[in-house]
This record gives sequence, C-alpha cells and structure tokens, in this order.
Amino acid sequence: MNYSNKYLDSNKLRQNVIDMAKNGNSVHIGCAFSMIELFAILYEKFAKIDLKNLENPERDLVCLSKGHGVMAVYSCLYELGVLDKIHLDKYFSDGSLLKGLSDSHVPGIEVTGGSLGHGITVSVGYALAIKLKTQDRKVFCFVGDGEMNEGSVWESLLFAAHWKLNNFILVVDANDFQAMGRAKDVLNCESFKSKLESFNFETWECDGHSRKEIEDTYRKALDSKNETPKAIIARTVKGKGISFMEDDNIWHYTRLDETTYRLATKELSESK
Repeated sequence: MNYSNKYLDSNKLRQNVIDMAKNGNSVHIGCAFSMIELFAILYEKFAKIDLKNLENPERDLVCLSKGHGVMAVYSCLYELGVLDKIHLDKYFSDGSLLKGLSDSHVPGIEVTGGSLGHGITVSVGYALAIKLKTQDRKVFCFVGDGEMNEGSVWESLLFAAHWKLNNFILVVDANDFQAMGRAKDVLNCESFKSKLESFNFETWECDGHSRKEIEDTYRKALDSKNETPKAIIARTVKGKGISFMEDDNIWHYTRLDETTYRLATKELSESK
C-alpha cells in the first residue's frame, strides 16, 4: 500500500471549500481553511491509504475530531478521486452524502466528529486496538485548540500515554479561535507543548501553513523510536488564504453571498 504521491494544491483545495460552502449555503469556512496544508501534506506523503480499497485493514487512520472543519478533508478526498464533483455540488443539501460535520458513513472518513471531544476518544481506541494486534499502522487525530477545553480530550491523552500508544499522533490546529472568541480568552489551555509533554507525549510545534515545516514535523513524529504517543502543535490562521477572512472569527458562522464568493474566488485565482 502506497502513499497517494499526488500534489494537492492549497488554492485548489480552498476553492473546493468555497464552492461547497456556497453550494450548501453553509458555514465553518475559516476553520476548514486553517487545516488545508496539514491535510494536504499528510495525504500527499505520509498517510498510508489504499485509494482503491478504503477499507484496507492495513491502512493508516486519519481521524477528524474537530468535525466542523470537515470541508478540508472532503476537499482532499475529492482531489484524490474518492469523492465526485456531484458530492461537492450537493454539499449540505437534502439527501447529500456530505454533511456539515465529520461522518464515518462517508468514504475515507474514519470517525464521526460532531460533538467536540468525541472523535479523539474513538481515535485512541483505534490506536490501542491496532497496537494489541501488533499492526504497523498509525492513527492521526486532528483536534482544535478550542476543543482542548473538553475534559474528554485530556482523559484520552492520559489513556494514550498510559498504554504507550506510540502509533497515535495528535495534531492540534492551534488557530487561537473557538466558536465564541479567542481560545486564550475563553479558556486558556496554553502552553500546549508543556502540558502535552507533562502527559508524556513527544511534542513538536510548527507553522501549520508552511509545507516544509509540516513535512519535516510529520517525518520527525513518524521516525521517532520513542515508546510514547506523539503530538504536533500546528500554529495556524483561521481563514488562511483569503485576506478578508484571515484571523476573523466572523467566518466561523458567516455564509457566502454572491459578492464574497466572487471576491474569494478572484483572490484564490490571482494568488496562484
């Protein structure tokens, strides 16, 4: 089983998100944009998945606990040929396969991640099962920094450390926003690095939009021989890629109209 080795262009991935959001008259654009490069690099070079058999029992598991950012994953799955254009066109509409939250009924989606703090509990369960079976598989679990407010997250991390789940890789999308404001103002969980290290996680930080830094950090996590779970704190910008969306939490809830859709599309096309 090989990596996809297909280059996933960030602007194209963001355009897919814009198209889905417009087609479905839906929200959560900013929180999808902050994870685009994290998923692009993972699918390009590091996640072992079988695009011809998504249920391959030897596959790695890419788990989105931060379920409301799922358009970033859908966009990648579309570019990889897992999803069809009709899925993007019908996003969030009646009868659509694609919902506004992570749903394990969708091909390529491993956990249902609507309720924050839930997907990570399933992910560590997967990692334990894989370790007990002595399989050579990794579990990548993506959470938001606001989601780190949930007690179930920290219980899961204690569980992962206790069972020495060195096949478990946590990725924190640290864009410093959650639904109602700055993460540091609502309930400050920083420093993530010192906390995760105190929970016996081998931990790195990186620029979550730098392809080189992301690639280097994924490789460090995967090459590590330590018998401990891993964590990557990716410093990101909510709404990254569209100037009028960047670091503006209004795009957690705001829907695109014709004007903002055209402006966003124009900006993405001109930045290539």
